[in-house]
Amino acid sequence: MRKHLVLKILTGFAVLAVLICAACTGIGYIQYRAYIQKQYNDMAYQVAETFLGFFEEGELERYIHMAAQFKAGEVPGETLEREMASGRYQELRGQMDRLREHMGANDIYLAQLDVEELYDFYLEELEGTQDASGDGRSWNPMTYIMDSYVEPYRFGDMGGLSPAYIKEAVALARSGERSDSYFISESIYGYNTSAILPIVLEGSTAAVIGVEIPMATLQKALGDYVSHSVLSMLVVTVLCLAVYVHILYRSIIAPINLIAGEASSFVKEENQVSTELEKIRTGDEIQTLSETLLKMERDINHYIDNLTKVTAEKERIGAELNVATQIQADMLPRIFPAFPGRQEFDIFATMNPAKEVGGDFYDFFLTDSDHLALVVADVSGKGIPAALFMVISKTLIKNQAQMGDSPAQILQAVNDQLCENNEAEMFVTVWLGILEISTGKLTAVNAGHEYPIMKKDGGEYEMLDDPHGFVMGVMPGMQYQEYEIWMHKGDSIYVYSDGAPDAVNAEEEQFERERLLASLNRVPGASPVELLGQVKGDIDRFVGEAAQFDDITMLCMRYCGS
Repeated sequence: MRKHLVLKILTGFAVLAVLICAACTGIGYIQYRAYIQKQYNDMAYQVAETFLGFFEEGELERYIHMAAQFKAGEVPGETLEREMASGRYQELRGQMDRLREHMGANDIYLAQLDVEELYDFYLEELEGTQDASGDGRSWNPMTYIMDSYVEPYRFGDMGGLSPAYIKEAVALARSGERSDSYFISESIYGYNTSAILPIVLEGSTAAVIGVEIPMATLQKALGDYVSHSVLSMLVVTVLCLAVYVHILYRSIIAPINLIAGEASSFVKEENQVSTELEKIRTGDEIQTLSETLLKMERDINHYIDNLTKVTAEKERIGAELNVATQIQADMLPRIFPAFPGRQEFDIFATMNPAKEVGGDFYDFFLTDSDHLALVVADVSGKGIPAALFMVISKTLIKNQAQMGDSPAQILQAVNDQLCENNEAEMFVTVWLGILEISTGKLTAVNAGHEYPIMKKDGGEYEMLDDPHGFVMGVMPGMQYQEYEIWMHKGDSIYVYSDGAPDAVNAEEEQFERERLLASLNRVPGASPVELLGQVKGDIDRFVGEAAQFDDITMLCMRYCGS
């Protein structure tokens, strides 16, 4: 099924909108999550700084030294017990609990940090002799001083940092400054952020204050953010899509539908040029398309008008050419046998024009009861001009021959006549022979034509190297040389135009005189009718699908005796 253009565009827009919403939501989610984590972490450090402010001068240092001495075995546990029971320790512990409850923290603790043990464990972990997951030997770099938790550590209890914080703890111990990283962990209470504030004494980190604050609202806040963002973007997308569809339909779909409808109407209403296309003024490619279609409709109508005129003119010219072809064919002897009452000779001729009308011609006629004139000629050029020049040449030759002149006299007189007013500079080649029927003497003259081919009775056809004169119609006053051939019973003469040996096949090879002689001698005893059919068939087979480019004219006369 075809999909409407608007559906394709809307589908693409919807997919793009979904991708943009997803990308914006994802980016916002990451940035918002990082912002909340920073806020929680900063709050944890603020709690640690607040708790640090509870201690009086020298008080914090005393607790740290006491814890270090206890770990080293220099202070007994009873001393720590008495300290925990003191009013000041209980006051600080109460302030710690109230601060924890007020800030919603999970835990606040103060612990002395054994830096050397921390370093040793870190180096062992780097060397691969210690497992960072804490599955190796027990290590307790921290000695708790105060702790506010559900089950708090007591003064002097040992503990360790989370294995995930070892690297940051080492950096913190070395620098004595808070870490730039967020300490985020997940427990049964959800996500937590931890602040580890280093306490520096005598130039080195001696203790840490740790604060752990649950990020209980993080997941809810992120979920609310995602749902609100998606809902907001969905509403905005739907509104934008509605506006977009309206604009799309008015500026693109409606004009395209109009163009398609007018194109269909142009076909159905028989080339009625549209008036609606001129109303499209979008100022973009659609207007260009409508203007192009409108121009195409006008051009098609103009082309059809011209084609109608040209077709009519071509039909008129074709009809006239058919008439001209018929007239030219009627001018050539076409009834065979040509002289049914004469048994002294057998004659046959053909002319196949390359176009509707040609410039070649043949003729044969009796000038008296004992003389037979044979003519084969080839006019320069093709088509109508050559046909007109052929008609003039044929008429002049026949008229002059019937006056009883010799072949040379005939061509000399006709040449002078053709040279008069020959501004087209056309010419004609002619072979003319007059046979004295009673004796077999053939008097011939050649005005630039092909060599005739003779066959003696019982022999083969051979080329006759006769004297050539200049072509007719170019220079007046030309003299032509006659020659005589004595024909005996059974002798034949074959005269042709250059269209036969010059016929070309698809490979641009010429038929040539050698193939012509071979075709004539394939069945040398054939009658003139059979002989010309045999030669024309061989030429056609040689030429194949190639177009005939010149007229092919042939004449054959066999002398049967007086």
